[in-house]
Amino acid sequence: MSEEKKPLDFDFDSWSQIAQQEPEKFEAMRRQMIDELIAQAPDHLKPRMTGLQWQVDRIRNQAGNPLAACVLISQKMWTHVLSENGLLNMLKQPRKILNAMANPSTAKVIAFERPTKTNK
Repeated sequence: MSEEKKPLDFDFDSWSQIAQQEPEKFEAMRRQMIDELIAQAPDHLKPRMTGLQWQVDRIRNQAGNPLAACVLISQKMWTHVLSENGLLNMLKQPRKILNAMANPSTAKVIAFERPTKTNK
């Protein structure tokens, strides 16, 4: 296994201690780790990952405490898994996924005409 693909050596106890004693340092470390993970992702996934992280950060900021944030983030995840267009239903319909991948663009393209110059 190459160095780049090596699993993270994550020391939970160390991170927990830093979070309790130095919250600003913890937040900087957390942000750096997230940014590095997104940077390593394939280019086509980066915008979605960045957007999802933005949503998670907004939930964390608005929640009254870490436990409330955890519950709200968990609810969001389960909504995306169990909803009508969620992961669970998509996994039950592999042909639908394959068709969507084969025809990624089914939107109607609308042409806009350039305005004509008028002589005054």
